[in-house]
Amino acid sequence: MPSVRVKICGITRVEDAEIATKYGADAVGINFVPSSPRYVDPRSVTPLLRAVPPLMAAVGVYVGQPLRQVLSQAHSIGIRGVQWYGDDRDSGDSFPSSLIFAFRIRDTQHLEDIDQFLHNCRDKGMLPGAILVDAFVEGKMGGTGKIAPWELLAGFRPGVPLILAGGLNPDNVGDAIRLVKPAGVDVASGVESSPGKKDPIKVRDFIANARAASAEIGC
Repeated sequence: MPSVRVKICGITRVEDAEIATKYGADAVGINFVPSSPRYVDPRSVTPLLRAVPPLMAAVGVYVGQPLRQVLSQAHSIGIRGVQWYGDDRDSGDSFPSSLIFAFRIRDTQHLEDIDQFLHNCRDKGMLPGAILVDAFVEGKMGGTGKIAPWELLAGFRPGVPLILAGGLNPDNVGDAIRLVKPAGVDVASGVESSPGKKDPIKVRDFIANARAASAEIGC
């Protein structure tokens, strides 16, 4: 089985993209949400994208914007992967398989909502590349540092790759992987010295601990 993939999200500086590369991250996330302390202006993103090696994924993170607008902007700036928090998931718009739909999770009803969404996607013949599950915090879409409900997710198998986010850090990522067995893990604030500034030691330890746990459970 492939190793659990690691995404270092909220990259705002070229040096942080280089840190993620140095320690073996599979992907970096670039936040295009103006209200976020990790916001990157799309007009100034080129240096960040140039710092991402060809075999590492760069993922644009969007919240609330219409999906069609998001995909158009991502294409125009040359970013292939998109992670999207939005309400109009069943708009009927087509989307690329590399799209990651993000969901906030609080209870079993939210898992049922995901199952229904994916059922609708299967009926349309266009499943997303993955789903990302994050902690539910009222009024906030990700980046809260709150831990997602791991026990609730432990037996959840949606039929597409599941990326676990929400309150992960170097100290708990191993336990999260052993319990949830996700396809990938996503971290932003858990490897920072301040919002938008990555701590090299935390990035190193997060990736190393994720790799160790992945090897331990055989994925």
